[in-house]
Amino acid sequence: MADEELHENDSKDQKDWQDEVASDDAKTSDTAENAETTAEETAEEDETYGVDMDQVQAVLNATADKATLTPQMQRMMSRQAENTKRVEETIKGTKSNPRWFVPVFCAFMIIGLIWCVVYYLSPSGAWPIPNIGAWNLAIGFALIMIGFLMTMGWR
Repeated sequence: MADEELHENDSKDQKDWQDEVASDDAKTSDTAENAETTAEETAEEDETYGVDMDQVQAVLNATADKATLTPQMQRMMSRQAENTKRVEETIKGTKSNPRWFVPVFCAFMIIGLIWCVVYYLSPSGAWPIPNIGAWNLAIGFALIMIGFLMTMGWR
């Protein structure tokens, strides 16, 4: 019993959906009618909201005359100007590192790594500086740490 009702409802919904699709296909077949319908719908939407979309574009682009705008549009335009000013001030206030900063800290890390690798690969730890032994590792790790500490100051 429930299955019959379910199948009946599904078939009714399917028929409704097919009718909608068929009517949509009929609407899109005539491009001239479709263009006129779209223009009419846009005009109706503008009338419904009471605001012309060209006027909204002018407000967003800050090219509108404030005297001819509604109070809501004037508030929107002033908010847009405030946001633009705030973004510009934020951009001006940002600090950046000099151009040499990133290559220097990368060089410190790479040189430290090479220093440690050379120490491990040299026979009996004779290189890069002979006669200091395991202090070569300390020098290598110090160079790597200097590079990592510099990365914390990178902007």
